[in-house]
Amino acid sequence: MTTDDLFEPKASSVGPELRILELRRHISHHDRLYYEQAKPEITDREYDALYRELVDLERVYPDLLVSDSPTQRVGGRPQGTFAQVRHLVPMQSLDNTYSAEEISDFVERLQRLLPGEEIPFTIEPKVDGVAICLLYEKGRLVRAATRGDGTTGDEVTRNIRTIDCIPAMLQGKSIPEVLEVRGEIYLPKETFARINAERDEQGMPTFANPRNAAAGTLKQLDPNIVAERKLSAVFYGYGAVEPASSLPERMEEFFAQLKEWGLPVNPRYWLARDAGQVMAAITELGTIRHGFPFETDGAVIKVDRIAQHARLGSTSKAPRWAIAYKYEPEQARTRLLNITVQVGRSGVLTPVAELEPVFVAGSTVSRATLHNEEEILRKDLRIGDWVMIEKAGDVIPAVASVLTEEREGSEQVFQMPTHCPVCSAPVTRAEGEVAVRCANPGCAAQMRRRIEYFASRSAMDIEGLGEAMVAQLAEARLVHDIADLYTLTEGQLLPLERMGEKSVSNLLAAIAASREQPLWRLLAGLGIAHVGVTVARTLASSFGTLDRLAAASEEDLVAVEEIGPIMATAIHGWFRDPSVVVVIEKLRAAGLNFGERDPKGAAPAADGPLKGTTWVLTGTLSIPREEAAEMIRAKGGKVAGSVSAKTTYLLAGEEAGSKLEKAQKLGVKALNEEEFRKLIG
Repeated sequence: MTTDDLFEPKASSVGPELRILELRRHISHHDRLYYEQAKPEITDREYDALYRELVDLERVYPDLLVSDSPTQRVGGRPQGTFAQVRHLVPMQSLDNTYSAEEISDFVERLQRLLPGEEIPFTIEPKVDGVAICLLYEKGRLVRAATRGDGTTGDEVTRNIRTIDCIPAMLQGKSIPEVLEVRGEIYLPKETFARINAERDEQGMPTFANPRNAAAGTLKQLDPNIVAERKLSAVFYGYGAVEPASSLPERMEEFFAQLKEWGLPVNPRYWLARDAGQVMAAITELGTIRHGFPFETDGAVIKVDRIAQHARLGSTSKAPRWAIAYKYEPEQARTRLLNITVQVGRSGVLTPVAELEPVFVAGSTVSRATLHNEEEILRKDLRIGDWVMIEKAGDVIPAVASVLTEEREGSEQVFQMPTHCPVCSAPVTRAEGEVAVRCANPGCAAQMRRRIEYFASRSAMDIEGLGEAMVAQLAEARLVHDIADLYTLTEGQLLPLERMGEKSVSNLLAAIAASREQPLWRLLAGLGIAHVGVTVARTLASSFGTLDRLAAASEEDLVAVEEIGPIMATAIHGWFRDPSVVVVIEKLRAAGLNFGERDPKGAAPAADGPLKGTTWVLTGTLSIPREEAAEMIRAKGGKVAGSVSAKTTYLLAGEEAGSKLEKAQKLGVKALNEEEFRKLIG
C-alpha cells in the first residue's frame, strides 16, 4: 500500500452515512484519549488515516456535514479540574500531510489564492508537545492556557511559572501592550528517559512518549511536581497582538523578536521560495531531527509574509497559510531472541526484550524494556517472534508491534518467574498492582540498584559512581549497602579496573562532598517507598531533621499537606525496619547531614531574628522555594508543609491558593516576597 492509498476514501460494507457516523465516533473516542487523558491507543499515522477518510467522505457528501463533526473542531474539551479561560484569538490546529505531492498541491493552492504574488515560506521542526498560549500584558505574564477546544482552554499559569525558560517579564524593545504568544510545552528527551526509568523501577505505568508525559505533567494540581519534571518550551506563533503594528513583516523576523523578548524558539528553521525548496528543507530537517532536545514528528511549513496570512484566511479548524508535513515513523524489523528479567532497587522484576541488533532512529538497538507481564500478554509477544522496533521519544527502544503473520510455530510463550532470578527468593504481587517484586530486601540486585539511585543526580549526586562503578564495588564485595560507600579507601579502589590514582582521588572526593548534601537529597536517595524528589523536599521542609521524621507518628505524617494515609503508613513502617535502623546509624557515624546543618555545612543560626517562628511557603516566588526555606532556617526559623494554628507566617508568592485562604481563616500573618526580604534583612 502506498502513502496516498491511505488518504483515499475506504471501501465499506456500510453506506456513507453510517460510515461517517462510525468514523466520528472512533475519532471522538481517540480525541478524548489523546487530548484529555494523554493515553492514546493508536499511532498518529493511524489517527490521521481515519481523520482523512472522514474529511474525504464529508467532501463527497456535503449534506452529511454537521457543525460538531471532529473535522470542524480543534483539540479536546478543557479539563474540569482547572479554571477555563477564553483565548483572545482562537487557537487552531494544522492540516497534516505525509506526501510530497500534497506539499506541491499546498503551494499551488496558495498561488491560486494570491495570483502573481511572491510567496516565501519558513520551515521549522514540528515539536511533539502540548500546545500552550501565554498572555503578556505590558510585558508581564498574566495567564497561561492550554489549547483546549481552540476557543476555551485550561488555565495553567501556576504550572507554567515553574518552567525556567519561560520569562515572567519580557525583555528588549517593541513589546506589545497585549501579546498572545503560542508555542509548545515539551519534556526534554533525556528527562523523559530518566522519569520512565524511575517509574519502571517502581512498578508504575510508564509514559508512552514525551508528549504524553508533558500533557500529564501540565495536568498536575501540585506545581512542585511540575517543577520537578523540568519541562521546557518552544514558541513560534501569535494570537492577539495590540497594537498590531508591533508585529514585524515576516515570520523570520518574528522568530528573532521572540528570542529578543526572552522566549525560547526553535533552534533551526529554513527559508524557501517554491515547493522544491520546501521539500529540500523537509528532507534536511529529517536527517538531523533526532539531535534536537525535543521529539519532533514532522515539519511545519508557513507563509513567511505575515500580511499574507490574513488574506489567505483559514477554515473552521486550520489556517490556509500553514501545513504540517509528518515523517513516517522510524521502525525496524528484527527478531526477539529472548526475554530476560531485571531486578530494580525496590525489588520490581522487569522483563527485557533481547533483540537481534538492528539500526533504528540513529543507533543500534539490541534491548528494549517490556515493562511488565501484562504488557507482554497484551501484545501477545513470544520468544522467537519477528517484531517491529521503534524509539519512544527518539530515546527509549520499544517493541511497537508483533508480526504474528510470520510465526512458524516454534515461538515460545514467556512465563514470569516465580522466584527472583538473582537471589532465588519468592516473588510477590500486591493486590491491584501489575508489578511483580522480589520479596528479599537483601537481594544483591536490589542492593546494586539502590546504591546507583542513591548516587544519582536525583538524589546525592555523587559524580563517578555510575552503574559500572557500582557493579565493580559489588563484585569486589566492598559495599553491601549505601553506608559502605563512606568507608571506602584508596587501597580498596586502586586494584579495580580502570581506576588510577586520579580516578580514585576524584571518586573519594565526590563521596566525601556528598556528606554535606541537604536533607531532601538524602531522603530521596534512601529508597523509601513513595518518596521521590518532591515528597523528599516536603518532608525535609516539614520535619527539619531525619531524626524528627523518623520519630514521627502516622498522624504527624498525614498532617503534612502532601502526605496521604498510604504514604504515611509506608514511611512510618520503613523507619521501623531493623535493617533500616542499622543503615541510618552507619550513615550518622559517617557524618552525613541529617538536617542539622545547611547544604554548605554551616550550622543554622540558633539565635537568628526568626528564632521561634514557623513558616509555610505557597505560590510562585522569584527564587526556588527550597532556597527561600533555607534562608528562613539560616535565620533561625522553621519551615512546615501545611498551615496550622502553630504557623507564625505564610510567605505567599503569586498565584497563592488554598494555603493563603486557610491562613486568613486562622489569622496567620501572610507576607509577600518584598515584605519577607525586609523582615530577614
